[in-house]
Amino acid sequence: MITDATMTALHAALSGLQQRQRVTADNIANIQTPGYLAHRTDFESALKSELAGGQTPTVGRSAISQSLDPTRMDGNNVNLDTETTIATETGLRYQLALNALDGKYTVLRAALRTQ
Repeated sequence: MITDATMTALHAALSGLQQRQRVTADNIANIQTPGYLAHRTDFESALKSELAGGQTPTVGRSAISQSLDPTRMDGNNVNLDTETTIATETGLRYQLALNALDGKYTVLRAALRTQ
């Protein structure tokens, strides 16, 4: 397989964004569950650290933590507006990463055709 650091980083980002989509969907699904605390996922910190350290980014599980947002009377802290914003932003970032990866593959295909 022909890959470079950019392609590996994009694959890691797509994996992290996919996990964030799942976590957000779980939060929305539990919006009426008493005592449920929303979860957040952070893959960007690990990805940034690996890239800054010259390491090959890993496609692994992101850090998932509970949200510290205030709770409602039922102990639940899922906020539909927040989750919708996160879902929208995640979808846009996912599409951007896919477009960047597609661009890398387009360049690679063009290079292979000229040889």
